[in-house]
Amino acid sequence: MKIFLRILAGLGILIVLLIVFVQLSWNKKFDAPYPDIKASSDSSIIARGKYLAYGPMHCAVCHVPMENMADVEAGKELHLSGGWELDIPPGIFRARNLTPDMETGIGKLSDGEIARTLRYGVGSDGRLILGFMPFQIVSDEDMTAIVSFLRSLPPVKHELKPTEYSFLGKALIAFGQIKPEGPKVTPPKTVIRDSSKEYGSYLVNNAANCKGCHTNRDMKSGNFIGPDLAGGMLFKADKYTEGYSFVPPNLTPDPETGVMTAWEEQAFVNRFRAGRVYKGSPMPWGCFSRMDEIDLKAIYRYLHAIDPINRKVEKTVYAPGEKLPDIK
Repeated sequence: MKIFLRILAGLGILIVLLIVFVQLSWNKKFDAPYPDIKASSDSSIIARGKYLAYGPMHCAVCHVPMENMADVEAGKELHLSGGWELDIPPGIFRARNLTPDMETGIGKLSDGEIARTLRYGVGSDGRLILGFMPFQIVSDEDMTAIVSFLRSLPPVKHELKPTEYSFLGKALIAFGQIKPEGPKVTPPKTVIRDSSKEYGSYLVNNAANCKGCHTNRDMKSGNFIGPDLAGGMLFKADKYTEGYSFVPPNLTPDPETGVMTAWEEQAFVNRFRAGRVYKGSPMPWGCFSRMDEIDLKAIYRYLHAIDPINRKVEKTVYAPGEKLPDIK
């Protein structure tokens, strides 16, 4: 009994030490270079930024109040005043106000600070910005367009609660399992915009974040645990999905398990134009429906050019009460 009590006491001390360590060390400050990005007042550059924000980069999906999601899906151009909220194991994450309001938005941030957040995941105060915006390799030209567009917005005062990390999230940060990620290669200065598979690769991998949902990942750490674009993780039903759950399909051109082999190019374009079918689908249909034909054809051609991966996704939509799959 004495040995057992000593073991319990030892475990209790270890747990206390762990909690103290996590609470004292999770709120790390990180450093990263400031990209040489300067906002422009050129109307064509601002227009490109607007197209990216409401289209391929789908900023409007997260940076609007949750109650306005239906308006985003209907194609309305709402102020990017923040408000989206995601409750997952590492914490409750909230998208901030992107308008240039001096108190509640990004009005006090420099162009370099905004660009650093997008490219390196480091906030103006050095805090970690979790990788919901994987735009590390967006071209300098498009980064300039985004920053220019955000600068052009009318300021909207919209106070928001900050992101709240759970103990799990704090522990993952404290032990270095979640940290900022910068570009692994030098971002291009510019890209040629056409309907080629090369430009499709840029959109899929650098701007539209298709990998974020169409690749299986650990929802605790956010790490990818499946082959790229071969079918995603389970998005369980919540109060915004009317009870439906989703599993994004395999986008590789595998003849047995991929969805792309069944699509002709124009049918693919038309599907994007049609927008949302199921409320709460993780696919940002509202923004993607605004993409022009050049971009959609480029994505289609790229997805047909990548290596096929045999990974079967039994179903993509699960009705309320339906048994959910065990995703591996």
